[in-house]
Amino acid sequence: MEGGGEYDLLHSTFDYQEKEENVPKLKTNRGAAKRFKKTGTGKVKAKRAFARHILTKKSANRKRSLRRPKMISETNVKGIAKLVPYL
Repeated sequence: MEGGGEYDLLHSTFDYQEKEENVPKLKTNRGAAKRFKKTGTGKVKAKRAFARHILTKKSANRKRSLRRPKMISETNVKGIAKLVPYL
């Protein structure tokens, strides 16, 4: 009988070790994944706003600058990292 108790004790520790190794994966926010990309240097970039419609009243210089992506500030990168953990 005592041998069975030892087996149960060992078995429970192995179960605990297996559970510790299998950490669940984090889910990516798909909307954020489509909006943000990482540059080669590790900065986060995004497309600029106000470039989709009502373009007739905007100057050519303004529209040209809206084509270029913007770099996300360091204060917002932490929040984006939670939304897109594998970015």
